[in-house]
Amino acid sequence: MTRIVAGFAGSLTLQVPKSGTRPTSDRVREAIFSALEARDALRGASVLDLYAGSGALGLEAGSRGASSVVLVERSAAAAQVCRRNAAAVAAAARSSSRHGGPPPSIEVRAASVQSYLTQAAGPFDVVFIDPPYDVGDADVSAVLTALVPLLSEEAVVCVERSARGAEPALPDGLVLERRKDYGETAIFWLGPA
Repeated sequence: MTRIVAGFAGSLTLQVPKSGTRPTSDRVREAIFSALEARDALRGASVLDLYAGSGALGLEAGSRGASSVVLVERSAAAAQVCRRNAAAVAAAARSSSRHGGPPPSIEVRAASVQSYLTQAAGPFDVVFIDPPYDVGDADVSAVLTALVPLLSEEAVVCVERSARGAEPALPDGLVLERRKDYGETAIFWLGPA
């Protein structure tokens, strides 16, 4: 079971696509969001969640104070799950006494990551990249290259990969800030050069 951990939608259970996705574990998600909150990176942020799956990462950011969230998911079935989860988070924002302002703007784009990035506007403050492990390193590198001009000056990019795989090849314009492993999962924290 996947749920929103904290914020105005805390404890809200999210639907998960029946197949084709690998949800980020609660432990890894909590570590990611603890790091983002320590940097005060979420309040008012523009968030992009690539390979969104259920939308859990982007929607968690929305629950914790992001002002806008874009969920990009190629699978039509998973994009439909994202839409249902986004509607549940928006309803939680409207009914929550913990949420002081307008609900975050949440957009779901049923498209491939590369096609979305060719027409995206940006700038984005926080970007989650959690591709299926079978997405190759060259594809991840191409995504990072397309992402560089869409980032804000203080952007945080969080890439989730198999701990057994190679570090992502970084294009000009991005630097590796740190790597943290959680069992089989490696999180790469990137920022603008």
